[in-house]
Parts: sequence; structure tokens; C-alpha cells
Amino acid sequence: SPTVKVGSDIAREFRQYEHRYPMLSLANTYNFDELRDFDARLRKVVTGPVEYVCELKFDGASISITYINGLMTTALTRGDGTRGDDVSANIRTISTIPVVVKAPNLPDEFIVRGEILMPRAVFRRINEERSKEGLNLFANPRNAAAGTLKTLDPSIVASRNLECIFYFLLGESLPFRTHYKNLILASMWGFSTDSHTEVCSNIGEVIEYINKWDTKREELPYDTDGVVIKVNSIDQQIEAGYTAKSPRWAIAYKYKAEQALTRLLSVSYQVGRTGTVTPVANLD
Repeated sequence: SPTVKVGSDIAREFRQYEHRYPMLSLANTYNFDELRDFDARLRKVVTGPVEYVCELKFDGASISITYINGLMTTALTRGDGTRGDDVSANIRTISTIPVVVKAPNLPDEFIVRGEILMPRAVFRRINEERSKEGLNLFANPRNAAAGTLKTLDPSIVASRNLECIFYFLLGESLPFRTHYKNLILASMWGFSTDSHTEVCSNIGEVIEYINKWDTKREELPYDTDGVVIKVNSIDQQIEAGYTAKSPRWAIAYKYKAEQALTRLLSVSYQVGRTGTVTPVANLD
């Protein structure tokens, strides 16, 4: 463990490496008509009936971890999608992420991708501690998780009880040709996956899943902001291909942002280093 080594293990900077598979963004939608259009476009370019996998979209920091011969080698942040920061030392302190994977017929090399999360209860506890110490509070669990992941001291990361939910298994020789079966396999290898993920046989079932979780997601210990819809068949994913920015076989349905009323106390003005003046609303 990097937290029990003799001497200092605090890095001065993170090394960057290229992602073997680019970490592209997902196209977003906020209405069901656009989801139906997405479905119609797909059916024109892929062979056979289309099956979807619906996954809750957790609001955290993305991570891509490579394993060779069952051993974790590198853990990269998303970065710019092409290159990411190597935060392997920090990832090794998260107890729910396997450092060694032992399983029959394990591929020589594979990559798992997931979302680093801070549970709401941990977020509240940390902010209470920071308040007592007179430190600035974290804005939300996502920012807290992302900021913790980029901390240069792994012992701080270890103390913050981060977790990870994995949503993707990648590799040249995966056992199954469907995304869902590979996810189940990853969970059998010891990776935490979301038990609420479902396979839907048509876009109507996808919409039912979205409606079900619109309010039910508030019961979860983590923040979510939508649902990710992916084509289940890997062969159909290959058929559909990619745009310059995102896969054509996946889309994110975003829930409406939470809203509340507050009072505008005053407006102040900040001058940036280039001389730009920005008005700032000070809210109750």
C-alpha cells in the first residue's frame, strides 16, 4: 500500500499517459423524442434487432484502470479523452478496487472503467470537519471526489472513503460479445458494478426505466444526474461506430437539474487577471 511505505510518497506532479481506447464524451438528451430519434438512427445502420443496456449515470470522476496478468498497472483520469493523469497510487488506496484479480480464464490484459464516487454521508462528514477547521467547504460530492483523486498525498485519499462503480470492460479478447454479460463477468472478478443496470429490448422499455428512476434515485447513497443508454451487442457497437466526439451507439439522458428558490442579497464584481469584469450574484 502506498500509505505505509517508508519515506515520503507525495508526488510533485502526475505523469500523463495515452488512453489505449479514447475516453469520449457522450451525446446528451433531455427529452424522449430525441431518444426515439437516436433509436431510429441506430436501426438504420446496424444489423438485426437492437437491445439496450440502461445504467444509472453516477456523478463522479471517471477512471480507466489497466490490468496485465491480473495485476493493476495504471489508473488514468479521463483528462482530455486522449491522455489522462496517472493516479495509480491514489486508486490503490480505495479498498473496493482490486489491486490483484484472480479468476479462471482471465484475459492477459483488460481495462475497466468506472466512476469514482463520494457517498453523500461521507461528503457531509468531511464538510463538517472542514467547517470546524475553518477550511473552504466542498461544493458537492462530485467536486469532492474529483479533487480528492487529484490530491498528491495518497494518505488523504485513503481517509476519504471513496468508492468506485464500474460500468465498462474493454479488451481484445473478452469472453462475451455483449456489454451486459461482460459487466456481470467484471462483478464476478471483484469489481463493484451497479445492481440496478437493466437490459431493455426496445426504446419503450428504456423510457420506462428512465421514468422509474427519476425520483427513486434520491434513495441511493450517491448522486446521479441521468441514465446512460448503450447498445448491448459489441458487434453492433462496432457497426454503429463513432463521431469525432462520441460513440454513435450510446447516449446519456439527463434529468432536469434540481431547482429551489433563494434570495439575491447583492451583486459584486470580480476583475480577472486579463481585466475581464465578471458580475457575481451573492445568494442567501
